[in-house]
Amino acid sequence: MPGLYLHVPFCARRCAYCAFYSTTAGPEQRRRYLPALQAELRARLGELPPGPLRTIYWGGGTPSLLPTEGLADVFRTIRQERGWLPDAEITLEANPDDVTPQWVSAVSRLPVNRVSLGVQTFDDTLLRTLGRRHTARQAEAAVDTLTAAGLTNINIDLMYGLPGQSVTDFEADVTRALSMPISHLSAYALSYEPGTPLTRQLEQGRLRPADDETSRRMYDALISRCTAAGLRHYELSNFARPGREARHNTAYWTGRPYLGCGPGAHSYDGRRRRWNSASLEAYLNAPGRPPFDYEDLTPDMRYNDYVMTALRLPEGIDLDEVERRFGAQRREYALAQARTSIRCGHLHLSGSRMALTRTGLFIADEVMSDLMAV
Repeated sequence: MPGLYLHVPFCARRCAYCAFYSTTAGPEQRRRYLPALQAELRARLGELPPGPLRTIYWGGGTPSLLPTEGLADVFRTIRQERGWLPDAEITLEANPDDVTPQWVSAVSRLPVNRVSLGVQTFDDTLLRTLGRRHTARQAEAAVDTLTAAGLTNINIDLMYGLPGQSVTDFEADVTRALSMPISHLSAYALSYEPGTPLTRQLEQGRLRPADDETSRRMYDALISRCTAAGLRHYELSNFARPGREARHNTAYWTGRPYLGCGPGAHSYDGRRRRWNSASLEAYLNAPGRPPFDYEDLTPDMRYNDYVMTALRLPEGIDLDEVERRFGAQRREYALAQARTSIRCGHLHLSGSRMALTRTGLFIADEVMSDLMAV
């Protein structure tokens, strides 16, 4: 079953580390965005394989900035044009300080059944460094408000390797997150993206980045603490209570088709990647016909995509699947390229499956690179 991603490009202010397309445009542009999004949905939902949607994901940006009555209008359009399964996973990203009792009451009347909170850290000093607009207390209050309203499928995003953050600091973040009634935890190492304020501070020598060994120890502590708390480490950066794995993101990692609508949104049909222009103005000026670009994937590109996504999962690469999709020669290539990693204990081979070991998780990018087609 297909999935739908809806990109909301609005932020009250941009975070210092973020390279995703977003804008601080005000209420007028937000008002115009919703009808343009509905027009694109009417024009493009037919691109997906037949059947109701399995997942819907509102990402951004900050979807919680949109008026809930506007979200309801979009859901009506999706229902009219396509519909979704009775047990579809429907996620809405939110900033913790947007999660008031009034907002949650309104969201509870929508088909949303999962909320993802961009917490990043519970250290108020680091939150200010990152340019976040919430506090640690507001993050905890957001979880309490959601659960009190019956919205219990909650993800928290954390970051590690932050400037000035110690291993002990990050362990405290993880412990605090796991003490809360959440069903899912995502944690990502800070990446210094070109052109962001944080990268400019780094280039000016105004902050000290975490070294590789510190980040490695943080990731090791993350795995140990989450698994000890009963969460399943089902993807490199993601941990979930049993049955609460993120179905939408899992579709990305398992190569299922998805449609992305909104300025800057990406789509994938198994053979082609398409992305809308990262321009709100262009999107609003062409309702239902946003400018876009695309890339047809060669067999080597599709093989490399499979390697990168499959190795993120504990099931790893299925060599039988490699042969089915790409031929016997590619299977032999993958196995030959993996021999060093297998010998060093970074990959485990069992039957037709190759998966990262605990030590391999820390050098996943290197292992993936070794298996790539060149």
